[in-house]
Amino acid sequence: MSVIFESTIKMVEGSSENWYIELKDTMDGRIEICKDLIEYSKKVEELGSEYGGNIDEVKWIKDNNIPLPIIDTIRFEMSKLQREIEDETGKPLIDEES
Repeated sequence: MSVIFESTIKMVEGSSENWYIELKDTMDGRIEICKDLIEYSKKVEELGSEYGGNIDEVKWIKDNNIPLPIIDTIRFEMSKLQREIEDETGKPLIDEES
């Protein structure tokens, strides 16, 4: 039984600038809507805690209508958040040996 989350980047309907992440727990089908990466991070942690913090995979998907500048913004924000978490915990978030 693999714990897999699907994270889909979507645009707010009628907006060309506002985005959100739809986080789906594929084990039970629950969906959480996250308006930013801080909320997303908290929701992943909450959902993951139900599995003892053992998440096997996070699949990233984007809707076809996501403009490239939005993807670049999200990548930058994710990188910044990753560095902050790693600095705080003193260990890498991603196991490079796997």
